[in-house]
Amino acid sequence: MEVKIVTNEEQLNDAFSIRKKVFVDEQQVPEEEEIDSLESEATHFLLLNNGKPTGAGRFRVVDGYGKVERICILKESRGTGAGKALMDKVQAFASEEGLNKLKLNAQTYAIPFYEKLGFKVVSEEFLDAGIPHKTMIKQL
Repeated sequence: MEVKIVTNEEQLNDAFSIRKKVFVDEQQVPEEEEIDSLESEATHFLLLNNGKPTGAGRFRVVDGYGKVERICILKESRGTGAGKALMDKVQAFASEEGLNKLKLNAQTYAIPFYEKLGFKVVSEEFLDAGIPHKTMIKQL
């Protein structure tokens, strides 16, 4: 598995395609909520498995935090270490940018995954796009 920081339009389209499959098609998030006005200010990540786009995510700096967003892995690649590989690259990027804390809004079913990576829940449950979430943070 290889995780790349998106540097061209083809890679960005691959990342958007994965996000649409996971969030729009699978989880029924409205497309206008999934691809939003913040895309141009984000750093995008693309996970490749044997050269095939398999996962994606984005990263922004918000209020002094590295904000991890839109982390997703295609269904057939879940449970293979793909999510951890993607998050390791995002965390390394945040450290290289001089950030010492990360924040994300995790879908509640994914909280155990993020806890294994050192994130802690810091909020009550809330709905985002109709899906239950909790905010989590991690000190780097």
